[in-house]
Amino acid sequence: MFYAFSAVQFFFAMSALKVRIGIAFGDSFADDPDTLLSFIDDCERWDIDSIWVSDRIVAPRPTLDPIVFMAYLASRMRNMKFGTSALVLPTRQPVLLAKQLATLDFLCKGRLLLVVGLGGDDSRDFEATGVRKEERGKRGDEAIVLMKKLWAEENVNFEGQFYSAHDLTLQPRPHQRGGPPLWVGGRSKAALRRVGRLADGWLVSSVTPEEMAEGIEAIRSHAAGAGREIPEDHYGVLVPYCFGQNREEALKIAGPAIRRRQDISLEDYAALGTPEQVLQKLRDYVDAGATKFVMRPYGPKRTHEELVRILAQEVIPALQTPFSPEERRERLGS
Repeated sequence: MFYAFSAVQFFFAMSALKVRIGIAFGDSFADDPDTLLSFIDDCERWDIDSIWVSDRIVAPRPTLDPIVFMAYLASRMRNMKFGTSALVLPTRQPVLLAKQLATLDFLCKGRLLLVVGLGGDDSRDFEATGVRKEERGKRGDEAIVLMKKLWAEENVNFEGQFYSAHDLTLQPRPHQRGGPPLWVGGRSKAALRRVGRLADGWLVSSVTPEEMAEGIEAIRSHAAGAGREIPEDHYGVLVPYCFGQNREEALKIAGPAIRRRQDISLEDYAALGTPEQVLQKLRDYVDAGATKFVMRPYGPKRTHEELVRILAQEVIPALQTPFSPEERRERLGS
C-alpha cells in the first residue's frame, strides 16, 4: 500500500481536516422526477454532505441542466450542499455563467460547490454550442480567470482571445467571499497544471490512490511555481461504488456499467464489496491526501436508495472517526 504522507501529515489529515462525502447520481433519475425528489430527500435525511450533478447537453439518455437543477435544489434542501462534477466550462459564456452562479450562491448562502472541466474527447456538446474542440483548453483558462475576477472585483476589465469585459461589475456578490471555490477536474498533465496555476482545488475520477498522491504532489509543485498554494483540504476524488457480499459479487453487479480505463483494473479505482471493503478503499484515498469524496452508486436503479443508505449509515461515520494511536501506527507501519 502506498502512503504519501509522513506520520505527522497523516495525523493532521485525520484529526484536523474534515472528511466530506457527497453523492453523484449522474442521469439515474433524470426521467423520473418523483423518484429523483424522493432520493434527494433521503440523502438530506441521512446527513449526506452534498449532491453532485453532471453536465451534458447532448446525451443518449435524459439529462438535467445543472444550473437549473441546482437552483431547484437550493430551494428544496435546507442543509445539504450541491455541486457540479463537472461543469463543461468551454461550452458556456463565462460572464453569463458567473452571473448565474453568483446569484445561486447568494440565494443559497454559500452552499454551492463548483468543479469545472473541459469535456470529454467524444462529447458532441462542442459542436452543439459552436465551440471548436481544439480551443477548449484556452477557453477554459480564460473563463476561470474572468469569472474569478467578476466575483471578487469591481469595474472588471478583461481582454482575452475569446472573452472580454469592460468596466463590468456583477451584483449581488456571491455569498462566499470571492465566489465559490473553483475546483478543476481531470487527470491529464495539462489538468494538473491548470489546477496549480488557476484553481482552488482538484476533483479527479478514475484514479488509484497512488495516482491521487502523485497528482497532489504535481499540483503542489505547479502551484508553488505560480506563487500560489492549494489548501490541504481541497483535494477530492469521485469514486464509483457498489455493495455486495464480497468484492466479486459487487463487481459482477456494477462492473458492466462503470466506465473503464484500459491500462488498469477497475478494482484499482472503484470501491466494491462489503461496507468494510468500501471503507478500506476510501481510507486508502485519505492516506493519499483526499479529504473530499463524491461517491457514485452503481447497480440497478431500484437499488440506489439502499446503496446510499448503507453508505450513510455504515461507511461515512466510520470514515469520519479518527483512528486510535495504535491503528495509526499500524497503518503507517511504524
